[in-house]
Amino acid sequence: MWRLRRAAVACEVCQSLVKHSSGIKGSLPLQKLHLVSRSIYHSHHPTLKLQRPQFRTSFQQFSSLTNLPLRKLKLSPIKYGYQPRRNFWPARLAARLLKLRYLILGSAVGGGYTAKKTFDQWKDMIPDLSDYKWIVPDIVWEIDEYIDLEKIRKALPNSEDLAKLTPDFDKIVESLSLLKDFFTTGSPGETAFRATEPGSESDKRYRKGLLGELILLQQQIQEHEEEARRAAGQYSTSYTQQKRKVSDKEKIDQLQEELLHTQLKYQRILERLEKENKELRKLVLQKDDKGIHHRKLKKSLIDMYSEVLDVLSDYDASYNTQDHLPRVVVVGDQSAGKTSVLEMIAQARIFPRGSGEMMTRSPVKVTLSEGPHHVALFKDSSREFDLTKEEDLAALRHEIELRMRKNVKEGCTVSPETISLNVKGPGLQRMVLVDLPGVINTVTSGMAPDTKETIFSISKAYMQNPNAIILCIQDGSVDAERSIVTDLVSQMDPHGRRTIFVLTKVDLAEKNVASPSRIQQIIEGKLFPMKALGYFAVVTGKGNSSESIEAIRDYEEEFFQNSKLLKTSMLKAHQVTTRNLSLAVSDCFWKMVRESVEQQADSFKATRFNLETEWKNNYPRLRELDRNELFEKAKNEILDEVISLSQVTPKHWEEILQQSLWERVSTHVIENIYLPAAQTMNSGTFNTTVDIKLKQWTDKQLPNKAVEVAWETLQEEFSRFMTEPKGKEHDDIFDKLKEAVKEESIKRHKWNDFAEDSLRVIQHNALEDRSISDKQQWDAAIYFMEEALQARLKDTENALENMVGPDWKKRWLYWKTRTQEQCVHNETKNELEKMLKCNEEHPAYLASDEITTVRKNLESRGVEVDPSLIKDTWHQVYRRHFLKTALNHCNLCRRGFYYYQRHFVDSELECNDVVLFWRIQRMLAITANTLRQQLTNTEVRRLEKNVKEVLEDFAEDSEKKVKLLTGKRVQLAEDLKKVREIQEKLDAFIEALHQEK
Repeated sequence: MWRLRRAAVACEVCQSLVKHSSGIKGSLPLQKLHLVSRSIYHSHHPTLKLQRPQFRTSFQQFSSLTNLPLRKLKLSPIKYGYQPRRNFWPARLAARLLKLRYLILGSAVGGGYTAKKTFDQWKDMIPDLSDYKWIVPDIVWEIDEYIDLEKIRKALPNSEDLAKLTPDFDKIVESLSLLKDFFTTGSPGETAFRATEPGSESDKRYRKGLLGELILLQQQIQEHEEEARRAAGQYSTSYTQQKRKVSDKEKIDQLQEELLHTQLKYQRILERLEKENKELRKLVLQKDDKGIHHRKLKKSLIDMYSEVLDVLSDYDASYNTQDHLPRVVVVGDQSAGKTSVLEMIAQARIFPRGSGEMMTRSPVKVTLSEGPHHVALFKDSSREFDLTKEEDLAALRHEIELRMRKNVKEGCTVSPETISLNVKGPGLQRMVLVDLPGVINTVTSGMAPDTKETIFSISKAYMQNPNAIILCIQDGSVDAERSIVTDLVSQMDPHGRRTIFVLTKVDLAEKNVASPSRIQQIIEGKLFPMKALGYFAVVTGKGNSSESIEAIRDYEEEFFQNSKLLKTSMLKAHQVTTRNLSLAVSDCFWKMVRESVEQQADSFKATRFNLETEWKNNYPRLRELDRNELFEKAKNEILDEVISLSQVTPKHWEEILQQSLWERVSTHVIENIYLPAAQTMNSGTFNTTVDIKLKQWTDKQLPNKAVEVAWETLQEEFSRFMTEPKGKEHDDIFDKLKEAVKEESIKRHKWNDFAEDSLRVIQHNALEDRSISDKQQWDAAIYFMEEALQARLKDTENALENMVGPDWKKRWLYWKTRTQEQCVHNETKNELEKMLKCNEEHPAYLASDEITTVRKNLESRGVEVDPSLIKDTWHQVYRRHFLKTALNHCNLCRRGFYYYQRHFVDSELECNDVVLFWRIQRMLAITANTLRQQLTNTEVRRLEKNVKEVLEDFAEDSEKKVKLLTGKRVQLAEDLKKVREIQEKLDAFIEALHQEK
């Protein structure tokens, strides 16, 4: 009954607590609570680090698992009987403590699940190490042969000792049972009172037991740690003793074999990782090319350096400034494998190949850089060759061969001119290599006599650079004593500070050489006087030109993996394969670049200062225009002068065309048309003869002559504008260029083919017209006829004077005399003049009896003459007589226009010759007008187009510009421009180099 009453009271207390919990505000001092209660239910105490934020609401419902404020409560009265007024906080504390079993159970379940999940995550994160079992030496798997595992097992502690390390689960269960009994014995209220009494015996026993268990567990752990250390020491001692049993020789062999195997395995892993890295970098570079990052890619470091070398290759070193920037110079005997090594480094078969013949006929500068695609392109071309396609590879090899043959001059075999080639691709080592023609010992048939000396001079020119890295290629399949290049390299680099020796065709050497140690002596440089910075051995294929780079690389790795050279330690792993060679050469190249580039930049700064000072002293008022800028200036001047042709007035064109055309056809008109027609007896025959001869002349000669005159006139005007001085603005430095442009343009220009046909019709119609409309035209025709006849008369008199010598005035005034021949001509002339005075209407030709009469008359005076001399003299004498007669007749015809209008009816005066000259004059005017239209409308524009084409061709021809634009001023400006360009590029390269560093 007492227990039931107690339980009822507890229930009533709990109900009261629930009803009044929302209004209870109080706290109990933490020091008066039980240890467990303080640690669990009072997290807000200042001694604790973690604080739970209070959940503030207007209504808070409490249960046995929530924190209750611990304070003294005033309990409500109980209906079942009188109870003393007491505080029941121990009961509440006991109810809280009951949740300990829930915490333990939940922690166990949650902790187990969390541990399992964490273990699975760790297990998934651990990589699969099955592919890397080879990393562990085989001696580990064979450890049971050298170590007595049974002895070690006996030395280890037994299971009873190991069991001591585990906690005593029986005592833990006993403690939990005791705790459980402590809380479950008696009524809930009684249990609460027992558990919360400050000085209860159960509390003391519990704490002492728990502390003892912890101390005992710590001691057991320390004891077992000591036993484990002792066991490990015994294991190490036993392993060492067993290992010492193996002989030293076997140990060395095993370790060497294991080391070689490990190195090869590492090499394969490195290759695989490099391949993966190459693919990843390729993807990254492709993304950059596509603009995914929306940024402008900077020029790569090696491309900047290659541009500097390209500029330096074109720069003529002056003022003691030389190109000392580093390059990798590939030298070797012919067919030693230089090109193959370079192709392995470039990872593509890019060079032309031949069986035993010289293929490298000029230096080839190859700039290797990294890029997303494996491509190649020339410096002066924008075409990219895809090196993954066989068609592009064949086209690239053909293009290199064509460029080499183009560089080689007639009568030579090799050329010092450099071919610049850029090769980009994923995973390529950045460097600049120069492949030189192979050194030969004997000049064979088909080669120039100086081929050997030329190759030596080209090789020395590249190797004498103190910063050049010499990649000396030696054929391992031939006797070392037959090598020529080693002596040459030892002369240029006697201390071997910048030489890398490469032995090719090691597979053939190992197969053919009886003593493998000889290969080691070659590699170590003991057979040559040459010293080197490093020694390498490579295999460049099986000798089949159709092998791919991948096949050669696989064959090379397979050979060295099974080669005795590595197994017997004659060669080290880092001294074989072209991959290791490429890495070593690239490292050496960039080391040399960093050490020398700033010094080279300083030398160019000094050169630039000297050149600028010289320019200021010699040309203080002129701008520094290089050859290209001067050419552009001259080009603008020439085009302006061509345009000025269109500004020539039509009157000027027609005047010069008419005058030039008459000068060209006047002889034919006088000699072949007018003189024969004038010999006729009447006007009808005269007009008939004139019409026939004019028709023949128009059909055959006149249009062609007119076009020639027009073209010559255009040339003369063009030349006049080109060569006309421009006053103070005239620069004589352009004279040679303008003359060359003029000559080339005229050579290319051709008159329109249809011009002659249209001109023939116009000229024929003009000559058919005989009608003179007014007196003004008649007077103009007479004036034109007089000028023409007077000019002919003057020429005839000059010819006659040259034939007979000076007259008496010149002989007396200028002290001149006649020659014997002139005296004969003078006597003949006097005799012929007498004949003309007797018959003024004498025909144009002498009869044979008249010639005989003249000759006999002269012989009677003691003058011996030939009939041919009489005819020649008669021609000039009669010509003068006829022209004088014609001029007299022309004066008579001045008043003959009236008779002309009446067709000379009832008149003795006939002026048909005036009509002829009017027809000729009108034809000349119409022809000049037609030619002027063709010039202004068509030919001037075509000439301007030809001039532009010539200028464009000259602009692309550097040799032509160098030839036409010469002088100290031009050369000084060229040097200044190049030095500035080199210095700017070097400064940019040095800045980028420092940023990368």
